[in-house]
Amino acid sequence: MLGDDLKELLGHRIPGHSGAQHSAEAELAARLEAGDRAGLRVLDLGCGAGDSIDLFRSLSPGVRWSGVDIERSAEVEMRTRADADFHTFDGERLPFGDAEFDLVWCKQVLEHVENPQGLLAEVTRVLQPGGVLIGSTSQLEPFHSRSTANPTPYGLSRAFETAGLQTTMLRPGIDSLTLIVRRAVGGGALFDRWWARESPVNRAIDLYARVRKLDARAVSAAKLVLCGQFVFAAERPAGMSAGQAEA
Repeated sequence: MLGDDLKELLGHRIPGHSGAQHSAEAELAARLEAGDRAGLRVLDLGCGAGDSIDLFRSLSPGVRWSGVDIERSAEVEMRTRADADFHTFDGERLPFGDAEFDLVWCKQVLEHVENPQGLLAEVTRVLQPGGVLIGSTSQLEPFHSRSTANPTPYGLSRAFETAGLQTTMLRPGIDSLTLIVRRAVGGGALFDRWWARESPVNRAIDLYARVRKLDARAVSAAKLVLCGQFVFAAERPAGMSAGQAEA
């Protein structure tokens, strides 16, 4: 079965409660609804125009949000707002103290990073013990916005764990064929719907899964193999000291 090898490698990192296409925003909302949101300290890593502040304020009105990005990118150049705390960095070393954040948000950024392993070590450092990294990245998505290297779900899980993070969740996003066709025809509103619902290849996998009576983890694994983007969550272990995070 497609995805059996990935399912075996990732084990519990693929949740068993749902095989549905997922989004970073849905994962964030679910976690904030289930947890203590008071005074949440958030870093948007690769914040671009800074629009995620609106999402966080809607979910956690008292959020303490900071955004960081490289000095120049197409997304940063589009920024017009000045109602949030913005910083620049060199793409690797984060200008924040140890254990400064409860949550790092990293949506569609890691595929653009030249040294993702070094940056992930920095994420571990700035997260408080028990803090969480949530986001998404590209796997089989075509080149876009100076993307450099798209990780696989297994490869990203290994990178997290090398950096001292525990991978807690990997789920499929939009499928790769939809993103390939979208890129080939130059985008358009026709494709926008597929971020909010099961995209065409994912629908085909769901149909096959119903016929074969596959469980949710098998469905997710099959979608992860063919996904254009996928969603992740990883945590800094509660017992990790600042020194261990920097090691």
